[in-house]
Amino acid sequence: MDKQYDHYIAVDWSIRNMAIARMTGKSNKISVVDVRSDVSELRLYLKSLRGSKALTLEETTTSQWLYTELKGDVERLIICDPVRNHLLSEGAKTDKIDASKLVQLLRANLLKEVYHSADCFLELRRLVSGYEDVVRAGVRLKNQRYSLLRACGLTGEESMETRLGRSIEQRVLEGLERQIVCNKEEKNRYEKDFKDLAKKHPEIRHQDSLPGIGLIGAVRIVSRVVCPHRFVKAGDYLSYAGLVKLERTSGQVTYGRKKSRYCRELKTVYKIGAVTAIGKNNPINDYYEYLIKEKKYPDYLARHKTARRLATLSLGVFKSGEKYRRETVEKGDQEIKNPGL
Repeated sequence: MDKQYDHYIAVDWSIRNMAIARMTGKSNKISVVDVRSDVSELRLYLKSLRGSKALTLEETTTSQWLYTELKGDVERLIICDPVRNHLLSEGAKTDKIDASKLVQLLRANLLKEVYHSADCFLELRRLVSGYEDVVRAGVRLKNQRYSLLRACGLTGEESMETRLGRSIEQRVLEGLERQIVCNKEEKNRYEKDFKDLAKKHPEIRHQDSLPGIGLIGAVRIVSRVVCPHRFVKAGDYLSYAGLVKLERTSGQVTYGRKKSRYCRELKTVYKIGAVTAIGKNNPINDYYEYLIKEKKYPDYLARHKTARRLATLSLGVFKSGEKYRRETVEKGDQEIKNPGL
């Protein structure tokens, strides 16, 4: 934490009650109350405290709403990662105890912050979340239809007009087909909304200009990253996208590498984007060909490094606020002999 505050407050929020723990900057004493959950009462409590205030809550389904409601009432609001708060798992567990431990971690600056924002991309993030739910539901429905057809001795690839002999199976099949049609219509509505949002947000159009990144991928990138400047180094962004592993070293001995806790959606976008760009006339394919022919990398490793290069370009485009331009990248890249990236 970059500065000291007069009050440190931690809230353990649930549907029925909230535990509020507070420490001051001059005392180690912790005061805790457990009252009925009411965001207006919490705001009144915060306004009654004189001086600067730092507030923390754990990441939950209500954390974005609470962040939006309370951001203007404190100098610093931290939504923290509960996975990192191992101190909370020790000893007895009650809402008051959890809030007391949380405020100690806040004052000691030991919390891992989860990024939240109240800007214009909030609606985009919710729209993308709904779209991904629709896509998952569509995959589940198609798998159910395939399993039903296979159970009836068919290949599973028959047309939607397929009719089964027995009435029960036919009824189930017709129900699945109606749901698949409705799911496709809903998916198309989401994609139309994405096209409209691309006209409103230039960041989406900039990502869409990258090789292998289409409109859906661009929307998913912008909705997850929101603010690219929070990633100071490209390595931080690659870790967030799950494209690098973290070294484990102790006593000058290396114990291998481990995966970071990453955003699976971003990793999917860049992996698919790299595969889509390979084989076409673009700098991403040029880099892939360079790795295969000159560096003699195996195909799987070359594809992975290509995905990392695509992610690095994506971050650069996001930070620059401009569309991807091939000639600019070619001019500035002296890393490889093959021109284009």
